[in-house]
Amino acid sequence: RNIGYNRDMLDINFIRENPEKVKKATSAKQLDSSLVDELLKLDLKRRALLKEIEELRAEKNIVSKNKDIEKGKEIKEKLQKLEPEFAELDKKYKDILWQIPNVVSDDTLEGKDETENKVVRKWGNPKKFEFEPKDHLVLGQVLGIIDTETASKVSGARFGYLKGDLALMQFALLQFALGVLTDEKVLSEIADKIEKGYSSKIFIPVIPPVFIKADVFEKMARLNPKEERYYIPTDDLYLIGSAEHTLGPMHMDETLNETDLPKRYVGYSTAFRREAGSYGKDTKGILRVHQFDKLEIETFTTKENSIKEQDFIIGIQEYLMQKLEIPYQVVSICTGDMGKPDYRQLDIESWMPGQGKYRETHTSDLMTDYQARRLGTKVRRVSRENEFVHMNDATVFAIGRTIIAIMENYQNEDGSITIPKVLQKWMGKEKITP
Repeated sequence: RNIGYNRDMLDINFIRENPEKVKKATSAKQLDSSLVDELLKLDLKRRALLKEIEELRAEKNIVSKNKDIEKGKEIKEKLQKLEPEFAELDKKYKDILWQIPNVVSDDTLEGKDETENKVVRKWGNPKKFEFEPKDHLVLGQVLGIIDTETASKVSGARFGYLKGDLALMQFALLQFALGVLTDEKVLSEIADKIEKGYSSKIFIPVIPPVFIKADVFEKMARLNPKEERYYIPTDDLYLIGSAEHTLGPMHMDETLNETDLPKRYVGYSTAFRREAGSYGKDTKGILRVHQFDKLEIETFTTKENSIKEQDFIIGIQEYLMQKLEIPYQVVSICTGDMGKPDYRQLDIESWMPGQGKYRETHTSDLMTDYQARRLGTKVRRVSRENEFVHMNDATVFAIGRTIIAIMENYQNEDGSITIPKVLQKWMGKEKITP
């Protein structure tokens, strides 16, 4: 029984050696940096108590062999007192450790919130219409392809029906994206722009579970904020907020071979979010809803390839948006707008003519080994000791938001919507008409 064993979200040795760096990252992510000092104090106590317990156990083994009953009884009584004390201390230590966020990359900007994110590049020019462009809900209602009114009667606010050609467009987007992600030739062209000869290994399509156990959700560091999650108390299960929540734990407690990396998955699922913190925001249409469908990437790499992998994934996201011919901007996310496990985050915001601004449609998160440590997912290295893998997740298509971008950018004065050329073969037509 090794009561000293702990899987750390952030390596405790790293925290001991770099307390100021960890405190800075904690503050930058709008969290309490005093947690780091508290953790290190508990760490000292915990190690001292563990050392005492292990020495007593070793002594107990010796006196047991020597059949010294009195001494053995004395040691047993000490252990009965110290072991529960250690268990309580260990729980406090673990609780605080799990609150410490990942550190951030050197190219991540420090900022308090989304207003301090930075646009790093743009592609395409917003279309100039010769008429007043409508938003997606007006277009959808006239065409009879979006119905939020019936959905509100059936399910409540922030739900919608996609109907007819819009439902077909959802599956056309899936076919298009999966075709790219399973085409080694296309992926090779994208990978070579990151680094000549970088891996063009295809993505394995997955339909993952939409329920997740609470402890696994915690291991993914995505359970909080809990008020965003849908919880089923009778089963002690949560509904996922994105496919990567159940893709990430696929290799929990496994050691992967270095020669098998990168492992790349693309998962399709429904996502569920309460949108508890967005009261009054984007209440119309299908931009911010409680239930939506997403195609999501999850990859596992060695540590030296994780940033390249993220850049490769962003290359795929840009390729898809360029093929759809939708103007977008790539945005570097600042510390105050990042998730706790994120080391480096970049988003894509697509132009929405109905709103006259760019809105987030994609995100790309590099977690380094932050999630892998808690999940126990390692890599067996060829020429050195085993390490924890590095993990990336990213949006391929958030279907609802991508459909909004298509509808608003491809609308015509007569209320029809031209279908992007890359999707026409799956929809069997060029336009959605009234």
